[in-house]
Amino acid sequence: MTASRSLSAGLRALRPAAFGADPSGERLARIRNSPHFADGVFVNPESTRTRPSGGSTLELAKTYFRKESRVRRAPTGTVPVHPTTYADLARPPASGLRLTWMGHSSVLAEIDGHRVLFDPVWGERCSPFDFAGPKRLHPVPLPLAALGPVDVVVISHDHYDHLDLPTIKALADTDTLFAVPLGVGAHLEHWGVPTDRLRELDWHEATKVGALTLTATPARHFCGRGLRNTQHTLWASWVVAGDEHRIYHSGDTGYFEGFRDIGAEYGPFDATMIQIGAYSEFWPDIHMTPEEGVRAQLDLQGGSPHGVLLPIHWASFNLAPHPWAEPGEWTLAAAGAVGQAVAVPVPGQPFEPVGDLPARPWWRDVSLPLDREWPVPEITPEASRDDDLDLVGEA
Repeated sequence: MTASRSLSAGLRALRPAAFGADPSGERLARIRNSPHFADGVFVNPESTRTRPSGGSTLELAKTYFRKESRVRRAPTGTVPVHPTTYADLARPPASGLRLTWMGHSSVLAEIDGHRVLFDPVWGERCSPFDFAGPKRLHPVPLPLAALGPVDVVVISHDHYDHLDLPTIKALADTDTLFAVPLGVGAHLEHWGVPTDRLRELDWHEATKVGALTLTATPARHFCGRGLRNTQHTLWASWVVAGDEHRIYHSGDTGYFEGFRDIGAEYGPFDATMIQIGAYSEFWPDIHMTPEEGVRAQLDLQGGSPHGVLLPIHWASFNLAPHPWAEPGEWTLAAAGAVGQAVAVPVPGQPFEPVGDLPARPWWRDVSLPLDREWPVPEITPEASRDDDLDLVGEA
């Protein structure tokens, strides 16, 4: 073995397990053959800046350390959590569709007799280390084992707040399948998930799990877990279609025109789970504001309000300079301005999109008040339909 190879092997041995593994072999060959891979990296559907640049890095640091900003970025009291039990989830949903937001982007979707778990993060920190990194602002609503059997775990991308090592290791000991974007399977295999339980998809590829069809769809984001970001793992949003219902999970994404194409090809959707938190003017291309999230919802539904929007990617971790409660307030204002039904459950509160929706702004009990005008989307006359107000989930 040469000295350079010996050094490389030594460095790999020191690499934290949470960094995962780089794709290799047949997986790497498949990545290189992807139509979305060019010049050695996966590429976004639109030109995208993934990092603050120039003087904005210094401005971002000033924003983070400003005292008034720091106070508003966290709740002022204990975040309420619904005491979810196994009995709550053991009863089949009357409508055939039930969603339980566990916090951040983690959602249990019970759809047409199947159970799908999106981006499960049960760890205390979204970090490769257990002593540093963003810490959970509320406990998980129930232990992972209390969820009961899960048919498939769906991962949107490999960032720490979506792909959590201790959670995946716990799920690796079950019989569940994993649907992941191309390249992400290398991490899961490294952590003990058998190859035959992996469904690894490029954009617009689909797989069947029972009677469900799961399709990886485009998103505007990026990837990476280690110190060296090789852009060799894909990021995705997901469409899950059953016999009676269709749902959509955005993962992390900036706003882009592709939402209209996704809606036209795979929609409309009974329910959507859309990222509306951890946005910033310092990274406008990779995370959506609530106004953009509602605009994406309209695009996905053919231009008009339809179905139920469940806001995700907020309230559980402090990942951006905006006030902790802002995503909730802004989402209500943006959705209300266009007549879009929105559900805002406390973490762990199951609900069915057809029927009474959880609508109480619970975050106001544990946050400083926000007094501002919220930018909201508009529905263009061309997009209006006679059934604009015929909303799923409204009485």
